[in-house]
Amino acid sequence: MNQRLKSIALSALVLPGLGQLYRGRRVKGGVLLFLDNLFILAALFIALRSAGKFLLAGRTGLDAEKVIAAIQVDAPYARWVLVGFVVLWCYGVVDAAFDKKP
Repeated sequence: MNQRLKSIALSALVLPGLGQLYRGRRVKGGVLLFLDNLFILAALFIALRSAGKFLLAGRTGLDAEKVIAAIQVDAPYARWVLVGFVVLWCYGVVDAAFDKKP
């Protein structure tokens, strides 16, 4: 398999930044992996925060409307994290495809 195709597959299917590391771009690959991990941790934090609100509602007996309203507060943050990860993924794949290094 061609080295370019392997780097595209690594960036697209595994994790953005791995294709850059495979091609020898250590700094760019490291930065992309760091940002990937940052977005993944942010998404995990938002998901656990929402799950905590569900668990708290079960103990205190809150209404469903109040629980949904409390969770909707986190919705804009979740959207921004998702958009950021998609942009980073697209950049990683396009960069792996069009990188001039052999």
